Amino acid sequence: MSAEQRLADRRERLITAAYTLFANPGFHGTTIERLCATARISNRAFYECFSGRDDLMRAVYDRCVDETLASVSAAIEQAPPTLDDRIVAGIGEYVRFVTKDVRRARVMHLEVRRAGDVLSVARQRSVHEFTDVIERAVHDVRHRPPLEPHLLSLGLIGAITELLIEWVLTDPAPPVDRLVATAIHIFRSSFET
Repeated sequence: MSAEQRLADRRERLITAAYTLFANPGFHGTTIERLCATARISNRAFYECFSGRDDLMRAVYDRCVDETLASVSAAIEQAPPTLDDRIVAGIGEYVRFVTKDVRRARVMHLEVRRAGDVLSVARQRSVHEFTDVIERAVHDVRHRPPLEPHLLSLGLIGAITELLIEWVLTDPAPPVDRLVATAIHIFRSSFET
């Protein structure tokens, strides 16, 4: 392997290790030493890939967000062009995609908050991107947008976030289909005229 390929391989191994460890035991419970041991690289090699644990957490979080955005956007694009069909497709895909892997749900909805200021800019970026997805999906099929569609979209993102935190933290977790049905009900009710 070339030096570039070795660096990319180490970086990928660190992201994979962090994806599991940042989900459990969590961001604050994971040391650089443990990350390096799990990824089978040296501490020196870690710093060739990332400036620190915060930088690695941002990379893991951004990947989770980007994959989720792509999946949700594709589901909305493939849905029939009605508001209800787009709500069902987008919300259903979001909840199912995020809960397909509890690590993704934990990183995106629990550890992002626990990490605090480390991810505040990345979290705001992702909220903005998901708000844009909602606003575009609604704008394309709605003749008269609801009052303050941006604020409504932010509130709906908050509702889904809390539903997913509940799914992550409770035992037994609520069934995913109930989460989807609840989130769809919230969205439908919010966009009724």
